[in-house]
Amino acid sequence: MKFLNSYNFENKKVLLRVDFNVPLDKETGEVADDKRIKAALPTINYILDQGGAVILLSHFGRPKEGKEDKYSLSQILPCLEKCIGKEVFFSPDCIGDSAKQMADSLLPGQVLLMENVRFYKEETQGDINFAQELSKLGDCFVNDAFGAAHRAHSSTTPIASFFPNDKMMGFLMQGEIDNANKIMQSTAHPFTAIVGGAKVSDKILIVENLLLKADNIIIGGGMAYTFFKAMGGEIGNSLCEEDRMETCLSILSQAKERGVDIYLPIDSIIADQFSATANTKNSPSDAIPQNWMALDIGAKACIDFETVLLNSKTILWNGPMGVFEMEAFENGTKSVAHAVAAATKSGAFSLIGGGDSAAAIMKFGLEDEVSYVSTGGGALLEYFEGKQLPGLLALEN
Repeated sequence: MKFLNSYNFENKKVLLRVDFNVPLDKETGEVADDKRIKAALPTINYILDQGGAVILLSHFGRPKEGKEDKYSLSQILPCLEKCIGKEVFFSPDCIGDSAKQMADSLLPGQVLLMENVRFYKEETQGDINFAQELSKLGDCFVNDAFGAAHRAHSSTTPIASFFPNDKMMGFLMQGEIDNANKIMQSTAHPFTAIVGGAKVSDKILIVENLLLKADNIIIGGGMAYTFFKAMGGEIGNSLCEEDRMETCLSILSQAKERGVDIYLPIDSIIADQFSATANTKNSPSDAIPQNWMALDIGAKACIDFETVLLNSKTILWNGPMGVFEMEAFENGTKSVAHAVAAATKSGAFSLIGGGDSAAAIMKFGLEDEVSYVSTGGGALLEYFEGKQLPGLLALEN
């Protein structure tokens, strides 16, 4: 596989797939979180410094009816120009004569943003003809969209086939893979994985894969209560996947066989309704009264989890401990975030696995106190599940 620093970009028009699927402020329409844009800057600036022109391809939202103004990438132009520090040209289409003319007229050092590739249904279908049309815009292809690497879409996967000797990953993609491999291939022990979120079914494969690697697995969030019910506990109205209870018992059995310690929250913050203003109290996690539901881990669980994390050398965090978006139920996730930061300060390597975990670490202002915050929740999850990422595989073949 080729890398950026082994390629000559001088006078090249570089087709750069990025992930600019960023949130917009509902009131102002401005970019609310520019992390993904800033994450692409090292690759963009490197190509420009090497004398290339950059043609940016990205998706944005999930348009259903072709071109829709609310999904136009033109909305991110002001933020993109501010981040890059120069004018960015915009093409109102990503294929066709006008798009091709704009790409052809681009000079070295200039940047062109193409309109949302998902305005064409062929994009998500992985259509080879659509990929070929996109490929006509550039001389070479760089994929830096790790957040979309698990999708076999036209602009991430089949497009690479039209650049057999001129395709490579960008610095962001390379960084994501390198940091993921620190977890999976060159692990310092003890290795603790924190797995949270609502559903066991969403995390079965990653937990089963982690049983082969981890010393400790901390399980929090809604998924923990399927485990408690499987073990005969009372969980009130807490989240539970009845059809996954046998899976939970199997995971516990496999962990015991492999000498992996599974940590479930000994206590929980429970509420009488799913609301920020609900009545709350602390309860043992396996003895939750009827009509009450667990929405966060409790104080004792926070201490238990912190103790494990502070004695870890490698930490992977994927999924929150509770409904951290509500202040009343943020303490468990906040406690884990601070424990991960403290462990990192003491020399541990910590990887925050995108999605809600990345949102949490940002909410609590700790993004600079951990080793790496991934930009790709779904892609990273699939990588840790042992799946091959189509967007990555396309750069190798």
